[in-house]
Amino acid sequence: MKKLLVANRGEIALRILRTARRMGLATVAVYSEADAQAPHVRYADEAYCIGPPPARDSYLRGEALIELCQRVGADALHPGYGFLSENAAFCRAVTAAGITFVGPPPEAMELMGSKIASKQAVKGYGVPLVPGVDHAIADPDEALRVAREVGLPVLIKASAGGGGKGMRVVEREADLPEQMQLAVSEALNAFGDGSVFIERYVSQPRHIEIQVLADGHGNVVHLFERECSIQRRHQKVIEEAPSALLTPELRERMGAAAVNVCRACGYVNAGTVEFLVDAQGQFYFLEMNTRLQVEHPVTELITGLDLVEQQLRVAQGEALAFGQQDLQIRGHAIEIRVSAEDPRNNFLPDTGTLHVYRPPQGEGIRLDSGYTEGMEVSVYYDPMLAKLIVHAPTRAAAIRRMIEAIDDFVIVGLETTLPFCRYVLEHPAFVSGQFDTGFVKEHFRPEALDREPTEAEAAAAALLGAAIWQDAVEHAGDPQRIAERRNITAWELRHGW
Repeated sequence: MKKLLVANRGEIALRILRTARRMGLATVAVYSEADAQAPHVRYADEAYCIGPPPARDSYLRGEALIELCQRVGADALHPGYGFLSENAAFCRAVTAAGITFVGPPPEAMELMGSKIASKQAVKGYGVPLVPGVDHAIADPDEALRVAREVGLPVLIKASAGGGGKGMRVVEREADLPEQMQLAVSEALNAFGDGSVFIERYVSQPRHIEIQVLADGHGNVVHLFERECSIQRRHQKVIEEAPSALLTPELRERMGAAAVNVCRACGYVNAGTVEFLVDAQGQFYFLEMNTRLQVEHPVTELITGLDLVEQQLRVAQGEALAFGQQDLQIRGHAIEIRVSAEDPRNNFLPDTGTLHVYRPPQGEGIRLDSGYTEGMEVSVYYDPMLAKLIVHAPTRAAAIRRMIEAIDDFVIVGLETTLPFCRYVLEHPAFVSGQFDTGFVKEHFRPEALDREPTEAEAAAAALLGAAIWQDAVEHAGDPQRIAERRNITAWELRHGW
């Protein structure tokens, strides 16, 4: 492997490029017209535009990505996460073109991409499953029989996809036929596959995932757990490692189960096995993500391993240089997703210009970002601006460090999830470790975010205000400048500045 093309954008593209360069690989970035000024474009040795802003016309053009690899001599491709990262057909096409795909084999992707098939595969390896069925159900009468067997409430789930689509909680038998029809319709529209199955609804669950790493020589290890229960609309917002919930005994059992999931599907490279843990401490297999996860930095910080480096080494055919006995947890890490969303308005995405973008710095602080000051945040992609990660000797110290980092992170120009993340980190339920995936629904109210600006925020606003009015004097007749000035002034007024 000599030259790597990163088939992605934003913070994950830049993060992969940095490790590749450190390992001595030549690097190639791709970008849409909307990302022409993005940091990952400037960082790579070579960069090529692959189309207009919509992802279907750029980052999802698998044939164009393969053709570009061949044209520029890239002998390896890293898909990052999202886009084509879990597309088995794309993986096969890359490999067929003689290019190394940095990820698992397509057969493992296909098997784990189906919740029904994955349940069938892992049950023979002693992996705990939520009571229910491991086959598609279309008959309402059969659905009713299953619901009575496992007990209400039940969860109807789409076999394909994720993100909460095609999921319905049913608490009454009379609602089952209608909710099944809705789940099938939503799954068909979202994933092109209307297959659904039924299992017991696990109330007040914790969402715990295990990072796994497997090479092509039969070696499989787990890199401990990540706590991912702070979510909104089934999407993670805050992750930490290790989890405050797990005992050493439970961690060992869940780690062993995750390794068995890998063996059940012939997995190679980095992946994540996700579990639900109920109020009694029983855990159940949920699904496997056959790619690098957004929250992988917290695992890197507690293990001292670079997961992208391990991915590249495994893809080159190397055996893992360590075993399970060599791994240990060091300290505590927390990651927040800094997204352009308005938590005061049901987390609706926000767009605009990053007029001020001043990330925090200091010991134990890491920022993975795909943006810089002055860039536009568009409607075309996921609203995540950056991942802010901290590491400290203890969980309490990590929480304090993250709150300080949030206070030092100044973003002016659009709404972000920073205030929400600060609220969570200070909440007694989070501090005590006694929370579950229903945290937002149970505890969060938008009015809780109303507070006075920090000194750093107030200073940035004052400087920005002075710059705006100076600009107004110099460009008094420019309609675009006037519109920008109004937008920023409205933002300041909305925050009482």
